Amino acid sequence: MNRISIIEVKELTKVFNGSLTAVDNISFTVEEGEIFGFLGPNGAGKTTTLNMLATLLRPTSGTATINGHDIHKDPDSVRRSIGFVFQDPTLDTELTGRENLDFHGRLYGLTKKERKERIEEILKVVQLTDRVDAFVKTYSGGMKRRLEIARGLLHYPKVLFLDEPTLGLDPQTRRAIWDYILKLNQEQNVTIILTTHYTEEADHLCNRIQIIDFGKIVALDTTENLKATLKGDVVGLTFKEPSDAKKMLPRLNQLEWVQSALPVSGTNNQVGMSQMMQIMQRMRGMAGGGGMDGMMPSMAGSGGSLPSMPKDPEKMTAVMKAMGEHGEQLMNFRQIQLLVDNASQRLPELVKIVDGSGVELESVQMHKPTLDDVFLSVTGRRIRDESGSMIQMFRRFRTMRQARGGTTPH
Repeated sequence: MNRISIIEVKELTKVFNGSLTAVDNISFTVEEGEIFGFLGPNGAGKTTTLNMLATLLRPTSGTATINGHDIHKDPDSVRRSIGFVFQDPTLDTELTGRENLDFHGRLYGLTKKERKERIEEILKVVQLTDRVDAFVKTYSGGMKRRLEIARGLLHYPKVLFLDEPTLGLDPQTRRAIWDYILKLNQEQNVTIILTTHYTEEADHLCNRIQIIDFGKIVALDTTENLKATLKGDVVGLTFKEPSDAKKMLPRLNQLEWVQSALPVSGTNNQVGMSQMMQIMQRMRGMAGGGGMDGMMPSMAGSGGSLPSMPKDPEKMTAVMKAMGEHGEQLMNFRQIQLLVDNASQRLPELVKIVDGSGVELESVQMHKPTLDDVFLSVTGRRIRDESGSMIQMFRRFRTMRQARGGTTPH
């Protein structure tokens, strides 16, 4: 049975200051009643996309419809059709839970009777009836998140945007929020668009998952289908020294039964894998006249996998030298992730090859592909290394000020 598409996005693009492309010509649809996951590194374009769909940002080009309403031609109807739980807290902590909900209902034009009935109804869904008349400043982090979800649902939206709804919450509270999200989707028939940094969250909740990087969609499918694209077993090799990992990377890439070998960036790296891909993209433009022709790896396309570094050691060395100090920083990794055919049978041979190369191996791990592995394959880094920070908050604030024509702090 085919579902109706409640969101249709067509060639949506957002360029800031005439040069920074935050969202790059993306198109996708979301079906009614679906929980649609949106994954990507910081700065990949997730929140920018949501802000355009919510009519908070005007697209540079392209368009979208939500519940049949065009974001350009009928923004008021779009806003009435959606609820939005922002990544950063937006509750008035000096008001009670009920006062926060009542104020939101007034903004959406609900009558006094409608507000009273809907507040009582939605409070039961998020289980906050007993604390609704307490000041929000006395709420726990999980309670505040549940109140924000209740507020987003107050005006009967068809679509609910959840931007990092469990960021910063402890695992137990996070799990409880998952239960509320599933309950809302199933009992309230609300279509949910979810951005998250937790692959296990997306795996648990979402019908389909879209991964975006550098403003482009690099993967879109169900969780199981995405994991099935990585045919083989995942083997993680952690070396004692970065020099050992650097030495082994081209050698491992040359093995016929190794489908791919990727350096795994750590949180202490000064330059992450995403920056590495950006550098490589720039260098590809220099390939014709810079002596790099044939050396640069091709970049990931829509739904494709990220290739590994050049298998020829001399070419790989040339790439890293061309990167200068960035190349040295990027090669300061100690772990390599491999996709191996029949890893259980190949593991002894793999360890023997490593031992015979005169390097010191610290640990070996093996598992079936996970969504985190898919994310690594298409973006070049693990999503768990992407954490929020004050710098990210400042960047979001600055971007919004620029988009709205306000002054920007320097």
